[in-house]
This record gives sequence, C-alpha cells and structure tokens, in this order.
Amino acid sequence: MIHSTRTAASADASISKETSSTFKRRFMVRLVAVFIGGMFLDGYILGIIGPVTGPMRSDLQLDSLSLGMIAAGPLAGIFVGAPLAGWATDKFGRKPMFLVDMGLFLLASAAQFFVASGDGAVVQLAIIRFLMGVAIGGEYSIGGPLLSEFSPPKLRGRLLGLTLIAWYVGFMMAFIIGTLLHDAGTPWRLVIGTSTILALVLFLARFGLPESPSWLITKGRREEALAIARRYVESPQMHHSITEEIDLRRIQEAQAAQGRTKIKSASVGMLFSRQHWRATLFTSGFWFCAVTPYFAIATFADDVLNHFGFGGGWAGGVGLSALATAGVVTTVLLIDKLGRRILTVPGQWLCAGILLIIGLWGNAPAILVLVLFLAFSYFNAGYTTLTQVYPAEVFPGHLRGIGMGFAAAFSRIGAALGTFALPWAISNIGMGPSMVAAAAVALLGAVLSQWLAPETKGRTLAEISANFSH
Repeated sequence: MIHSTRTAASADASISKETSSTFKRRFMVRLVAVFIGGMFLDGYILGIIGPVTGPMRSDLQLDSLSLGMIAAGPLAGIFVGAPLAGWATDKFGRKPMFLVDMGLFLLASAAQFFVASGDGAVVQLAIIRFLMGVAIGGEYSIGGPLLSEFSPPKLRGRLLGLTLIAWYVGFMMAFIIGTLLHDAGTPWRLVIGTSTILALVLFLARFGLPESPSWLITKGRREEALAIARRYVESPQMHHSITEEIDLRRIQEAQAAQGRTKIKSASVGMLFSRQHWRATLFTSGFWFCAVTPYFAIATFADDVLNHFGFGGGWAGGVGLSALATAGVVTTVLLIDKLGRRILTVPGQWLCAGILLIIGLWGNAPAILVLVLFLAFSYFNAGYTTLTQVYPAEVFPGHLRGIGMGFAAAFSRIGAALGTFALPWAISNIGMGPSMVAAAAVALLGAVLSQWLAPETKGRTLAEISANFSH
C-alpha cells in the first residue's frame, strides 16, 4: 500500500513537472532552435558555393551555363519540395514530415563528398543540390506552420522573423567558412559538404516533437489537440486561439452536415478560390519580388562589385550579408511593436529607387555605389523578414502548409531566375540595364504590398485567416 502511494505520488510529480512553465518554455526554445537550424542550413548551402566557384570551375571545366545550373539547383529543388511537402504536411501532419524532411537533407548533403570528376560531375552535383533544395523547401512549408501554430500571438512575428536571421547568418557563415577553408587549401567537395554536420545534429534533435494542435483540429481530433496544448503551451493567448479554431471547425462541420458546404482536403486549386486568392497572390508575389534581386546580387557579389571598382571577397560577400543580417534583426525587434505593414511597404519603394539609381547612374563614384548596395541589402532584408511571417499567418489551418509551400515555391522561381540570369545579363546587356531590371521587380513588389499587405499584429491565426479570406 505504501509502495502504491509512493508510485502514485511519483507519477503525479512527473506529470506536474512535464506540464510546468519551465517545461513549456524549454519546449518552445527547442522548437524554435530546430526550425532556426533548418533555415540556417538553407542560407548555408546557398552561400557555400560562392567561395569555391573558382576551384569548381577549374576542376570540372565549368562554363557559365553549368555554374548557373549548379548554383540554381537548390532553388529549383525548393520550387518542387515546398508545395509537395506543404501538401504532405497538411495531409499527414507536421510532426512526421518535419523529421522525414531533415533525413532527406542529411542524405543529400553527405552525397556531396562523393561527387565524381569527369563528364557526369556537373549533372551529379546539380541533382544532389536539387534534392537538398527539395528538403529545404520542406522546411518552409512544414516548420513555418508548426512554429506559428505553437507561438503566442504577441511573439509570433518575432519568433518567425528569427528564422530569417538564421538564414542570413547561415549565408554569411557559409561565405566566411568557405573562404577560410578555401584559403587553407581544403578541397571544394569537403567545403560544400560541411552542411552534413549540422544536418545530422538537427535530424537527431527533431525526434520526440509533438504534433501541432491546429493540424489535429483540422482532422477533427480535438481532444488530442487540447491535451497537447495543456502539456506544451503556456500562453493564455494560444489556448484562446486553439479554442477559436475548435469553434470554427465545429461550425464548418455543422454546415457540412446540413449540406450547405463541403469540407475539402487541401489542394493547390483551393489556393485560388474566391476565399483564398488574395492570400495566395499577396504572399507569392511579395516573396517573389523580395528575393529575386537579393539572390542575384548576393550570390555574385564579387562580380557585381568588381564591375563598380571594388574587389570582392570579404567586402562583398560578408559586407552585404552582414548588412542584410542587421536589417533582419531590426525588423525582428520591431515587428511585434510597430506591426507588419509599416515594415513591409516603405522599404520596397526605397529599394526600387536604390537599384534604379545604380542602374541609371553609370559613372557614379565607386564609394557611393558601395553605400547604395549596402543600403539595399539592409532594407531589402528588413522587409524580406515578412516573407517568413505573412504566409504562416494569413492562410487557414487546413491550407497553411500548402499555402506557405506554394508561396515559397513561387518565390524560388524568382530566386532561381535571378541567380541563373544575372551572369548572362551582365555579359549580354550590361550591368546598368541588369540593375534597372532588378529595380522593376522591386517596384512590382511595392505596388502589390501597397494594395494587399494586411496588418496582423497581435491577432490570433483564426482571426487573421477569417478576415483575410473575405
């Protein structure tokens, strides 16, 4: 009897410990960390190519077309992986897909060590990095919804924005590490394969994470959702948000039972329905216009700055990435205070003007051009932070994965286009017209955001998606 009493007391203590505020805060830190790690990897694999393009070009006898294909491979992979993983995460759940996705990245990253020399090396490397891009695309459409669905409304913007800080830090660290390893004589295969180490750590860290309550609600599993919320969620705002989602789901089920509506499974077609086209147009178009100029300029920073009279290297890659990181940090610090819209719209108008000046002022002083590029990097990164926030907020729960996946995929058309086309454009139409074209893309984004960008600060996910869908 005494033993039974002690056992019961021990079980109660264990349950209390696993539902304490400390336990819930540690879980939130862990969730943020593993998603941030995935975004760090995204930036890292895209940035690591830059410092080793020289030895790769020499070893594999690459022309500009082949180099562009390898550099754009991950971006093309994201185009495929983001909507595919978005559909899968809305159908099968955030939890299993979050682990499977990093497993794919780990295998593809490790394969870079074994790229052969010879005629087939270019195709082999392009395929490997394409698969890495598929996995990274999954990070957007799985991790973004998962994090937003566990984040309290008053911190959601900041936490989602932190993921883009990780992206820029990853891009910058790749340039630093890649340059140091290259200068030390490290083979380029080992340099680009360094992403495998972090991929292994993140793969192991993702075991044991819970399923999203919001996803469970979309599948009618309300009791499981409430149980997970009680165990892992500390914020009263989040508990209220989950209750709102349950009530909304009950209304939808009641309407379906009366034959007034039909609850449909997530599909790409639903993104263009009367209820959701605005969210799809805004998130996809805004993201496309934000990243296209940045990827083109940052990936080939050495060539761009050399054209304007500056040596590349540390001043180019690290300087632009450092200013970009500072821009994201500024936005993250202000987003839950000032709101989303004020940090989205003005910066796009400013960046369009900066690129237009660079493109039209052909004989501008070199130091002024450098300052303008650094300013562009800072302000562009500031509003690009919102590309990680808006898609995770404006879509309803049953479309959040595929909606964010579609927006990420569409944005990567622009990123791949910028990365692939800029070397050709510089060679064939000149640097000035290339910068004017980039300015036109930024201007299109400014017009679109001026029209459609909503204010979502402090609102629950259920409230945002309901308001933006009408």
